[in-house]
Amino acid sequence: MITIIAAIAKNNALGKNNDLIWHLPADLKRFKKITSGHYILMGRNTFESIGKPLPNRTTIIITRNKNYYKDGCLIAHSLEEAIELASSEEKIFIIGGAQIYKEVMEKDLVDRLDITLVHQEFEADAFFPEIDKKVWKEIKREDFKADNKNSFDYSFLSFKKVTN
Repeated sequence: MITIIAAIAKNNALGKNNDLIWHLPADLKRFKKITSGHYILMGRNTFESIGKPLPNRTTIIITRNKNYYKDGCLIAHSLEEAIELASSEEKIFIIGGAQIYKEVMEKDLVDRLDITLVHQEFEADAFFPEIDKKVWKEIKREDFKADNKNSFDYSFLSFKKVTN
């Protein structure tokens, strides 16, 4: 099963200048819990913004640069190659960035979406693709209010692909 995991704002903002716009510890904790022990696939820019392989996960970096190498990571030169590298895994997570999200959704390669929706609009230069309600059905939702650790109201949403 291939799942996109992303934190997006009400206006689908993902980030700005290759960085997150907000800090939500609850989202980071959820991300760690969901992805630990699994393969995570990401574009090179997303990896560079994180800066290192995440513990207890197999990191696959997607890049067109044939000479790119990062210790402790697998390198793929296409989305399909990355998925093939992770094919032995039951759960695969696509963690960004915007280009990778767009490509995986356009090519219809994903089964689920795990979204943290930040209930605010932000100025951004990277955006998540529109979630088409004819294609994706919301199957779970948890709503949370801002608190002393999390500066914004947010929701954890899970979607699965509608089958005809």
